[in-house]
Amino acid sequence: MIAEKMKNMVANSSAIRAMFEEGNRLAQIYGAENVFDFSLGNPNVPAPEAVKQAMIEILNEEDPVALHGYTNSNAGYADVRQAVADSLNERFETAFSGNNIVMTVGAAGGLNVALKILLNPGDEVIAFAPYFGEYRSYTANFDGVLVEVSPNTENFQPKLDEFEQKITAKTKAVIVNTPNNPTGVVYSEETIQKLAAIMETKQKEFGTDIYLISDEPYRELAYDGVEVPYLTKYYNNTIVGYSYSKSLSLPGERIGYLVIPDEVADSEDLISAASVATRILGFVNAPTLQQKVVKKCLNEKTDISYYDRNRETLYNGLSELGFECIKPEGAFYLFVKSPMADEKAFCQAAKKYNILIVPGSSFACPGYVRIAYCVSHETIVNSLPKFKELAKEYF
Repeated sequence: MIAEKMKNMVANSSAIRAMFEEGNRLAQIYGAENVFDFSLGNPNVPAPEAVKQAMIEILNEEDPVALHGYTNSNAGYADVRQAVADSLNERFETAFSGNNIVMTVGAAGGLNVALKILLNPGDEVIAFAPYFGEYRSYTANFDGVLVEVSPNTENFQPKLDEFEQKITAKTKAVIVNTPNNPTGVVYSEETIQKLAAIMETKQKEFGTDIYLISDEPYRELAYDGVEVPYLTKYYNNTIVGYSYSKSLSLPGERIGYLVIPDEVADSEDLISAASVATRILGFVNAPTLQQKVVKKCLNEKTDISYYDRNRETLYNGLSELGFECIKPEGAFYLFVKSPMADEKAFCQAAKKYNILIVPGSSFACPGYVRIAYCVSHETIVNSLPKFKELAKEYF
């Protein structure tokens, strides 16, 4: 029999992935062009041409034995880590060295490494609803306790008064995700400053170190000139987890990094522990080819104008039909208020029109649904008549 802990995880397995698999099933029945699958945040914009060229150059020019072998350090190639640090310093006026960078198997791998090195059984991790549901599993992996701050459905900025009340002597980490999945909201600089001040006060009150983990796979996907604050500048005990899944459209390549600044409490021990955790969690090291690829492509970006056009078309189209939604500032999701209290039933109703959307309860925010608009523009346009039929049932 499977482990008791795993039983719970299987029972609560990702509704997002389940909906994606349902989309594949429906596509076989009705044809892919007649199924409007908005379930999975899988980029539909191709990686920049420079990524392909970098792969070809590396494969043609480097010793294949060394290229496909283990890295000397589980933290990654030294030159890649330094290049990442230099890029961050140039962009955000930070002062990182290569030693502050640990290359990871995507942001998910990085978050698991971070929680592995921080959590003792019973330690608490705070997350702001709505949040990426896998945070529950990541925390449970290491016998931590996830504490939820309820959603602020007015503007989806974190509820800082409730946050302040829920920090305890057992709080070890706080996870923030901005631009946010599932809302697309960017946490304002004012929000970050206030959050940091609360955490500083609570550290002093309890005599503990409370770590801020910034989950940043959507950092580069921000619209209308919106600035995404870089959190290490506001709070010393900040660890950043980054992924190239969205910024370079490489979700399947599983490449990202952690930033553990020198200002973080016990930074040397944490950096060493992160390198060990990368090995004992079974990653061993981040994919070697992809480490070298991202080094060559640090200044490359996915063309987010594709997502922006989808954002405008879908947001305007649904608003005209009577749906309520805050306009996203980043990422590639719309978080729409369900026209009925039971948003799971609404998702089922949408399936009658081959529209696949994810219930907000998957993100600890019932009463809403998430629509991932990282699909073709044609899919967006063709879905609107179906949304119109769906809307007639409620408005």
